[in-house]
Amino acid sequence: MNNYINNRAMMLRTIKSLLFIITLAFFMQSCEDRLDLQPEDERLTADSAFEDPAAYEQFLAKIYAGISLSGQQGPAGAPDLAGLDEGFSNYLRLYWKMQELTTDEAIIGWNDGTIQDLHGQVWTSGNEFIRTMYTRLMYQVTLCNEFLRQTTDDKLDSRGVEASLRTEIQTYRAEARFMRALTYWHAMDLFANPPFVTEDDPTGAFLPEQIQRADLFDFIETELLDILDDMVAPRQNEYGRADRAAAQMVLAKIYLNAEVYTGASRYADVITQVNNIIGEGYTIPQIPYYHSFLADNDSNGAQDEVIFTIPFDGLRTQAFGGMTFLVHAPVGGTMDPADFGINGGWFGVRTTPTFVDQFSLDDFDPAVATSAIGPLSDWGLIGSGTPNGWDGPDIPMAEIDTNVYQGYITFIDGEMKFRFNNDWSLNYGLDPSSTNPNALSQDGPNIPVMAGTYKVTLDVNTLIYSIDSVDGRELLYTDGQNKDIEEVGPFNQGYAVAKYRNVDVDGNPGSDASGDHTDIDFPMFRLADAYLMYAEAVLRGGGGSTSTAVDYINEIRQRAYGNAGGNISESDLTLDFIIDERSRELFFEAHRRTDLIRFGEFSDQGIWQWKGNVPQGTTTDSFRDLMPIPATDLGINTNLTQNPGY
Repeated sequence: MNNYINNRAMMLRTIKSLLFIITLAFFMQSCEDRLDLQPEDERLTADSAFEDPAAYEQFLAKIYAGISLSGQQGPAGAPDLAGLDEGFSNYLRLYWKMQELTTDEAIIGWNDGTIQDLHGQVWTSGNEFIRTMYTRLMYQVTLCNEFLRQTTDDKLDSRGVEASLRTEIQTYRAEARFMRALTYWHAMDLFANPPFVTEDDPTGAFLPEQIQRADLFDFIETELLDILDDMVAPRQNEYGRADRAAAQMVLAKIYLNAEVYTGASRYADVITQVNNIIGEGYTIPQIPYYHSFLADNDSNGAQDEVIFTIPFDGLRTQAFGGMTFLVHAPVGGTMDPADFGINGGWFGVRTTPTFVDQFSLDDFDPAVATSAIGPLSDWGLIGSGTPNGWDGPDIPMAEIDTNVYQGYITFIDGEMKFRFNNDWSLNYGLDPSSTNPNALSQDGPNIPVMAGTYKVTLDVNTLIYSIDSVDGRELLYTDGQNKDIEEVGPFNQGYAVAKYRNVDVDGNPGSDASGDHTDIDFPMFRLADAYLMYAEAVLRGGGGSTSTAVDYINEIRQRAYGNAGGNISESDLTLDFIIDERSRELFFEAHRRTDLIRFGEFSDQGIWQWKGNVPQGTTTDSFRDLMPIPATDLGINTNLTQNPGY
């Protein structure tokens, strides 16, 4: 997919010796007993491993791969962590579960251990998924710390590292500090008061001190501000590596949530950082929304929006977490795996009616929306499925391009045709001679339609039509699925989500011919999120411009709707709108839990099916806004105090 993926693949083959040293340091920091261990075979020491100048970049690649991969071999066989199935222990897979399964956006039918406790919000300090997330965070911090220890001026002097490489290493160090700050942000958000270790702490046996949330906030902020000038300029680094805008995005994230983390708001700082990012040339691409989550989203235009991505490649970054999980787990029932570029679904993840209702069109006026997208034309829709039936008059369509017409309509179950000027002399129905089910012909058979509100497009140039969701972000699969979830286990309970598909824009499957692993890159941060953060900060009193916020929101919605039919005005811009729009735009991208907590809707207020472990859903205690420190770590490290309520 790109050179950096190749470097990461090479790294997995060459850095195992060095990782013995790092892993030893990790377990020393995590264990109460003194460990005086030395390699008994021919594994390298850290200094000898760095005799190869390429080791520095390979080590940095391992830090990045700590989010996407689960071990040293791939897809399984040499895990980073023991104690949970390697596929389950992947950083991105675990973080996604913490952020999504605990909310109204996702529920999982599997009965593996305590996994269903996440959606039910009935977890305890013994939950193995929470424990492994915690351990994965600490492991990632350990990698970053060790890289920083091995790249001090003294270390580089002792190895005689030449000046040109030293300059590169300074950039690598900034990126390692970014990755550590990112990891500590996740730890602060999930656990509030984790153990705290930096490169200045010893690597031998000791019990790390616990840091308080506000102090960790200060550390993350200071680190990120300190490295900004050393980070590569926005959009100038290798694909998949962090740049200055990625650091600014994490700053904006902690500022947006500062009131939760520290008790003091920082919304003006959100505006500052987001403005910095927006000014760097990122764009909302003029492509369908779903293209941003396909196998070629590194090259189909979607990449123009992405601020920080986690790259995946079906051949070079194989793991049963990450995007492999996010494509396979939501596929089941009557869904055709081939449509998703995979060899089979895992019949696991669906969504709740609360999320489905984010796309409600109760306040949507099809006639007003049609008038907003272009001048009304003489083309229209007629039929038993239309409001006026076969007697007409036709439901008008707007001309959006030369001989291309579009309109919004609320159908009932029935049939329809396209007609010109309310007259049957020129009308189009289906073309029975074509293999294209959307092809049209003069006087062709009626077109079946299903009840609902849709966007209908007629292209007279090609005689092709389409009937689409009003909001292109409504990537739901409903065939054979119940909207309500009467039981958690069966896959047909709850609508399925078809957001991630391992095919390119032409429908070709990803590079892994087995259909196991995917090429989709995970967009951790993208411009639409920054736009929404700006709008929220404006509403919360951070300054900025309301009209600019509306323009940003409408830019997002014009991609979603394909036109101006979904545009809002300043009177529509409220905090209630923002939390819903964030869900519509960013669902399944690991933001929801943090968003709901910031809006006070996660635990003791919001309700969705099976929250609280009851079918209708119920509120839970507010202490669940934090995850528990795992009981296993509390039993070892006497410096730790459990979060309240556990």
